[in-house]
Amino acid sequence: MTALDDDTTTDARLPFHMRGNYAPVMEEIEAFDLPVTGSLPTDLNGRYFRNGANPMHGPTMHWFAGDGMLHGIRLRDGKAEWYRNRWVRTKALAGADRMDALTGTMDLTVGLANTHVVRHAGTIFALEEGSLPNVISPELDTLGPYDFGGKLATPFTAHPHTCAETGEMHFFGYELISAPFVTYHVADAAGNLIHSQPIEVAGPTMVHDFALSRNYAIFLDMPVVFDLDLAIQGGMPFQWRESYGARIGLLHRDRARQGEQPRWFDVDLCYVFHIMNAWESADGNTVYLDGGRHASMWKGGADKFEPCYMHRWAFDLTTGKVTEEQLDDVSHAFPRIDDRRTGLLNRYGWAVGPRHGADPNSQTAPTNVMKYDLQTGQRTTHDFGPTMMSGEPVFVPASDAAGEDEGYLVTYLYDTSSNSSSFVVLDAADMNAAPIATVPLPQRIPHGFHGSWFADE
Repeated sequence: MTALDDDTTTDARLPFHMRGNYAPVMEEIEAFDLPVTGSLPTDLNGRYFRNGANPMHGPTMHWFAGDGMLHGIRLRDGKAEWYRNRWVRTKALAGADRMDALTGTMDLTVGLANTHVVRHAGTIFALEEGSLPNVISPELDTLGPYDFGGKLATPFTAHPHTCAETGEMHFFGYELISAPFVTYHVADAAGNLIHSQPIEVAGPTMVHDFALSRNYAIFLDMPVVFDLDLAIQGGMPFQWRESYGARIGLLHRDRARQGEQPRWFDVDLCYVFHIMNAWESADGNTVYLDGGRHASMWKGGADKFEPCYMHRWAFDLTTGKVTEEQLDDVSHAFPRIDDRRTGLLNRYGWAVGPRHGADPNSQTAPTNVMKYDLQTGQRTTHDFGPTMMSGEPVFVPASDAAGEDEGYLVTYLYDTSSNSSSFVVLDAADMNAAPIATVPLPQRIPHGFHGSWFADE
């Protein structure tokens, strides 16, 4: 029995993230030799893991506050060898407290590990932004918190970015109680932590994502801030505070290692959860940043999500001016690119969007996968149908030499008509084509956050 089969999860008195397909599943299962509709590409050899909040012990105060659960599928030689789901066996899942109530200090080994799952230098990390990463095995076993041999003394973002040219993983952590509130880190291609640097910001801002261009690390300093009183009361500890202001900082990656701080550009009040990509003009005088812009976030309540629209900021390094441009009039979530273009000019991107005619503010409306052609300005959509809801689309290149959209999109789908989930493979180059393959799954997969494809090494 899954949590959705329990009548309490249809109770309108419960928060949205405990009802419908947001509700957690309570069983860890595994299944082998899964049926396939269509044909799985034989060059898709690896694992797709996706993370999400799946509270074990009852309702949480916010969707973001649930225990991490990973859902994984293993593909090899045109077969779906297995599916399994596992809670990330964190200290928080076992009942440990993150904050010492007497001293106000945070135990970085205690976290939910519920937001993303990435691999760097052969190590798989389950991530959330308030703690150290947890190492995960290729079979979804939890191996424990990781601090880079004692060198990492801050939380680890849920959105690290790996430079396409150097193989370095760039990331940051933000603190809630005392300065430095943001710290920038770099791990080399072999996985060694080689640089850590405080970033000067005015207060405990919530920084969910950041970006890389060829020469810059790009930081978002925006007006969602931590409130200790709210945290003590047990509520959502972040709130919208317009007086904080909004700005974006460009830190030269080489000069950062001599202690240089970012060059800040004031922007219109907004919040950005997710970046698509950043890159530089050929002459190096302009830096561009594409990301999802919310006009506000949690303004008036912890469930107040303003729609998110694709937006471009252009930073003129000569004049110091920044321009802002909305690229699309359809809201989206979870933008992704071909990760081989991280920090470089990309033509294509993909995201989740509302089905035509659906309410973009509804948590239960059907959703599709959208493709952006940033060169032509066109947007195309793969329509899964009126009962389907898509997860984040993850691009997988068909080969190391494949073009930017030459490959596949993989994700999990949820069908409201049958209360069931599936894994789907799309042709990334042709959004109008029928799915290449669909794998029905033995368990409902609740709506979650981010995932990654890990090709066999």
